Amino acid sequence: MAFRISITADFYDECGEPKYSDFGLSVFDGHDSIDVAAFSQHKVEIGAEQLADAHAVLVLTPKITAESLRLASNLLVVSRFGVGFDSVDVASCTQNDVLVTIAKGAVDRPVAEATIAWMLALNHKVFQKDKLVRNGHWDARSNLMGTELRDKILGVVGLGGIGSHLVALIRGFGMKQPIAFDPFASAEVFDSLGVKQCSLDELLEMADFVSLHCPLTEETRGLIGPSQLNLMKPTAYLLNLARGGVVNEDALFDALTTGQIAGAALDCFVDEPVTTPHRFGDLENVILAPHSIAWTDELFRDIGRMSCNSIVDVLCGNLPHGVVNPEVLEKDSFKAKWRRVIG
Repeated sequence: MAFRISITADFYDECGEPKYSDFGLSVFDGHDSIDVAAFSQHKVEIGAEQLADAHAVLVLTPKITAESLRLASNLLVVSRFGVGFDSVDVASCTQNDVLVTIAKGAVDRPVAEATIAWMLALNHKVFQKDKLVRNGHWDARSNLMGTELRDKILGVVGLGGIGSHLVALIRGFGMKQPIAFDPFASAEVFDSLGVKQCSLDELLEMADFVSLHCPLTEETRGLIGPSQLNLMKPTAYLLNLARGGVVNEDALFDALTTGQIAGAALDCFVDEPVTTPHRFGDLENVILAPHSIAWTDELFRDIGRMSCNSIVDVLCGNLPHGVVNPEVLEKDSFKAKWRRVIG
């Protein structure tokens, strides 16, 4: 019996060629019983007919809803290519005996490194200075004095894998002790990383850089709004490498245009994809990226191998890495489907 693995069409260009040099498909080499095929059409929301015959699906950007699963009677696992899973209706997957996995840990180093790149770019006004030369305004350089990371305070919201890597990587820049807000991290984690634990309000008041690395949940939606931005220093920067919904964009736009805060770097937005010029693009004190600032060859290689290995583990009857809904594993109905599919 062939195990049918589907891949969302957004991994490929309009000619059917892979967009990325390596996104882990080599993991499937040598497994003669595995049949891998990409969807013929990209949809924002995966259609029910696309999953009707699949045993597993590797998903880049499309959403998976209850309707997506309507015909997926043999689907065992949704392997999300990344660490976020707000695009997946996890409750519906659980109800339909489908495991959801993420590439837990694969993005930690690249996102932390990209965060530091943005901190340096904001502090040294890299893009504004680049623009001076391109426009022949050399003599205006004295109006764009930057500052160093030295003696600044980094405030991390979410001290998980990314946040932990970030506070480790900034050592050597001469910054003060980093601070963090994470109600789910233990005191031992803070102590082991040399990070001061504080409330969100305290962090916003103290930090020169507020860097967001928390998941989007009902608790974190709109976490940074008008009152939170009002607590920040006028010299401070906000960096969002988490999810767009964590920040109230109207409040942030007002804070940036009035000089309430010094600037921001945004990799994610409430409404994605952004296919028309965004209002933040009119601001000089903002750096923008299309939810890809941390995308590197190494990142896609590592995420891909981890995501594909999770699929192989499920199809081989093993416990996969990064399971989001482990309660599925205890369901008799899932166990029966698992035995039926893997034989």
